[in-house]
Amino acid sequence: MLRHDASSPAQKRIAVGLLGRGITESLSPVMHEQEGRRLGLAYTYHLIDFDQLGLADAQLPAVLDAARRLGFAGCNVTYPFKQTVLPLLTVLSPEAAGIGAVNSVVFTNGRSTGHNTDCWGFAESFRLGLGAVPMSRVLQIGSGGAGAAVAVALLQLGVGALDVFDTEPERARQLAERLRGRFAVDVNAVDEPSAAVSSASGVVNATPVGMDKYPGTPIDPALLEARQWVADVVYFPRETALIQQARARGCRVLPGGGMAVYQAVRAFELFSGIRPDGAAMTATFRHAAGV
Repeated sequence: MLRHDASSPAQKRIAVGLLGRGITESLSPVMHEQEGRRLGLAYTYHLIDFDQLGLADAQLPAVLDAARRLGFAGCNVTYPFKQTVLPLLTVLSPEAAGIGAVNSVVFTNGRSTGHNTDCWGFAESFRLGLGAVPMSRVLQIGSGGAGAAVAVALLQLGVGALDVFDTEPERARQLAERLRGRFAVDVNAVDEPSAAVSSASGVVNATPVGMDKYPGTPIDPALLEARQWVADVVYFPRETALIQQARARGCRVLPGGGMAVYQAVRAFELFSGIRPDGAAMTATFRHAAGV
């Protein structure tokens, strides 16, 4: 499952993977591999889908170690492993430690370093995709691995107040407490998202709800108003039901594709040591996604 193809000795060989569940539609392989080819690298990107392979969550340490022993440059990490991977790593980058979640692991000299490129990826997508929108108060749904990174990005972008809802209330409370300790901003865990929607300038879905594997919407779209903006981190399907219904209600929307591209731009540089062309990777994503 973790083999990679032989290549010309003249080419720098790089093998990386993505660890997660329900990832068969991920466009990370095509973005990474095409940019690798453009740069003259023998670059292979493997989807290691625990669902498809019938692997238990408890096998994450063994799979991560196998990738390291096989000479992988590193691995991206996605749902549901962005936080459970933390104790398996040698060291965390300052950003990953501050966020409390990892989406990129780099192997170097037998050591594994955890990074988080989701935070910058979401922020860059937000700046380019939504620009100047009202940010006095934002409701975020989800406080897991992706949610922690998105929350930090929102606070760095200048949100005035952040309400966080999670189906695991204690997790939302812990994230809110941690962020209040880092940012001089009102961050609250809310017990019921419906009431928080009405006072929000914008709403962000940072849960897997909306993926093909987890259909539906994280809130009732009927609560949304045209004055609000809505962002999602899910990008397969390319537009979730939340994004489609928010647009139909007149909201400005930000699908998850931009975050997927820009986190990949940062991850590519971590894995290869070479700065990629973000515009080229964006074009690759759009072509593959048919947008």
